[in-house]
This record gives sequence, C-alpha cells and structure tokens, in this order.
Amino acid sequence: MRSDNDDWEQRELSSLSERVTRKNKNNESTRPLTISAQDGLVDQNNFFNKQIASRDVTGYFLVKNGEFAYNKSYSNGYPWGAIKRLDKYEMGVLSTLYIVFRPSTINSQFLVSYYDTTKWYKEVSKNAAEGARNHGLLNISPVDFFNTLLTIPISIGEQQKIGTFFKQLDHLIALHQRKLAVLKKLKRGYLQKMFPKQGKSIPVLRFAGFDQNWEQRKLGDLGSVAMNKRIFKDETSDNGDVPFYKIGTFGSKPDAYISRELFEEYKAKYPYPEIGDILVSASGSIGRTVVYDGADEYFQDSNIVWLKHDERLDNKFLKQFYSMVKWHGLERSTIKRLYNKNILNTDIRVPSPKEQAKVGEFFENLDHLITLHQRKLISLQKQKKSFLQKMFI
Repeated sequence: MRSDNDDWEQRELSSLSERVTRKNKNNESTRPLTISAQDGLVDQNNFFNKQIASRDVTGYFLVKNGEFAYNKSYSNGYPWGAIKRLDKYEMGVLSTLYIVFRPSTINSQFLVSYYDTTKWYKEVSKNAAEGARNHGLLNISPVDFFNTLLTIPISIGEQQKIGTFFKQLDHLIALHQRKLAVLKKLKRGYLQKMFPKQGKSIPVLRFAGFDQNWEQRKLGDLGSVAMNKRIFKDETSDNGDVPFYKIGTFGSKPDAYISRELFEEYKAKYPYPEIGDILVSASGSIGRTVVYDGADEYFQDSNIVWLKHDERLDNKFLKQFYSMVKWHGLERSTIKRLYNKNILNTDIRVPSPKEQAKVGEFFENLDHLITLHQRKLISLQKQKKSFLQKMFI
C-alpha cells in the first residue's frame, strides 16, 4: 500500500504504451487483416464469431496475449491479454472498432486496475468527440486516445503491488461468481427433476418414503386470490409510519408511506397476508415473488397479490412452483397483466402436504446458500469499488 508521501505523476498513454501494427502475408503493414480459418485462430478464441469460422474474413485485428484493446466507439474499454479472461489464449481476433496497444513503461496489471476506475473514463471523455459525449458514448480517434492522461506511481514496484492486489481481488470475485453460477445451475437442474415433467404424474427425483402420484389441480381449486384494500395517492406521503409498496418498488425500497392509524384499520378489516405467504407481482415484471415476513407494511392492490389457501398447499413448495410456473392464458400473449382468472386457472401438480414440505425445505436451504454467495459477491464488488476510489489519485 502507498503512503501519502509517495510520488505519482501524470503521463500520456502514448508515453507508457505503443500502438500495435501487424503485417499481412505480403509483409505490408496494414489494418485490418484478412484472417484465414486455416491460421489456427478459430478454435483458440472464444470471441471469434463461429459463423465465420469456415471462411476467410477481412476487417479484423489480430491481437496477441498481453496486449490491450479499447473500443473507440463505446463508453468503456476492455483489457485484452494475459490479464482477466484471455490468460489461456495466445491470439485473438477483434473488429476494427478497437484500438490495440501494448504496455511499455507501465505495469500491465496496474493498467488493468486503472481501466476499472471512473478516473480513466473521465480522462478519456475529455478527448472524445463532443457530440458522442452528449449521447453517453465515447467516439475517439486513436491520436486523441493516446493523449489521455494517467496519474500513476513513479515506482514500477508500487504499480506492481497495486496491480497484484486488484488481480487477487478480481480472482476472488470471479471465484464467487463461478460458485454462484454453479449453484444456480444446480437449482435449475433440481427443479427439473423434483417437479414432474409435462404429462407426468411423478418427478424423476424424490425423497425416500414417497411413492404416490402427484395430483393435477388448478390453483383455484386450492385457494383464492387476495390483495390489500386500495390505498389512494392522497393517503400516502414521502415519509411516515408504514411502508407502502407499489409495483415499482415491490421487492426493493419503498418510496411511499401510510399512517399507522390507516394501516391498523385496514389490516383489521380487510385481507392481509400471513407470515410465509408468497406475494406475487401481477403487472410490470409479472411473477416476481416476495415472501411476507411479518413486517408492518402495505401493498398496492391488484398489482401485488397472494394466493389465500389452506393446509393443502405448503408456501415453501408454492414459492418454487412460482419460479417455473406457466400462467394460464399468458403464453404467446402481449398482455402485461396477471388477472385473477389467470392465476386461478393455472395448472399445478401437487404431492401430499408432507412431501411438499420436504421439497420446499430442500429448495429453501439451497436458496439460502445462493443468497449467501450473492451477498458475499456484492460485498466484494463494493470493496473493490471502494479500494479503487482510495488507491488511485
């Protein structure tokens, strides 16, 4: 880590790197290249368009391991080379939208970290075409791009330490991203196997001791749609006692509130969810769910609903069913609304309440594990953002 007394200096990118040029088969320096499928690049590079793998292509750059590429027509750059995703490839192919360069007098890993800072974007923005900046994009010429100023430590050793620090942090973030992806894929697989396939009455995988067929029912056979009593705009405020969730804030932070007095009155007189009930969004992003946890809060009528049912349905089981449900009447429909009839006429296969509980508990534990990894990943990403702000001048 650096101290406040360490010297940092401003340098143009052109003095820290060199632009890459390559020669074609006629030994002429040219850009772009004509690249043949027989050159051995196709199978080595994930970014090579597989649709053109069987023929020669013109209009692409050949990029080697350890080099960088910056998209001159968009709002961010992408580090290309031994760092990040291309560590196992020797060569790659990019379109002519990219400026390709290699570091000369700056540590490569430090440059990757610099790429992730808002400072980098702001400095590049200064040199971008004004019209492009106004549209949120960076359209920049190679000359202007290499005039970009970087503020860097004079010491290569310090650059290396900072670069290594962020490389290790990126590795940890990538590790949690992979773990999270594996868990989500695992859950998708279990959902497919632990719920009966279309036309089947038993799942592929189930817990020991259960062998009865799952019953084909409709949600309307097992319960009814419930919702809170309507709250009018003049009954809400920007701050208050009880959060009021509208469809736009469902599952996130509220931006409206109602009085404690109104909440207690409506809760006592009109339908209100019980702990564990699965609230469902009926408009906007249809089918989003939130498990009601008993907090004092109120929900927008008709846009946020729940199925009021008895002991024939287990809520934890129902939550997993909602994650894969095909709502009746909505397939191939342009309607962006889930009406009561759509919910009540939706087919569901259910086992005994005891087996439902086992299935629901299994997925609840898996969801808990996924949530832990999501939180850890978010925490690491926030830490990285904070370090980037503090470790770069």
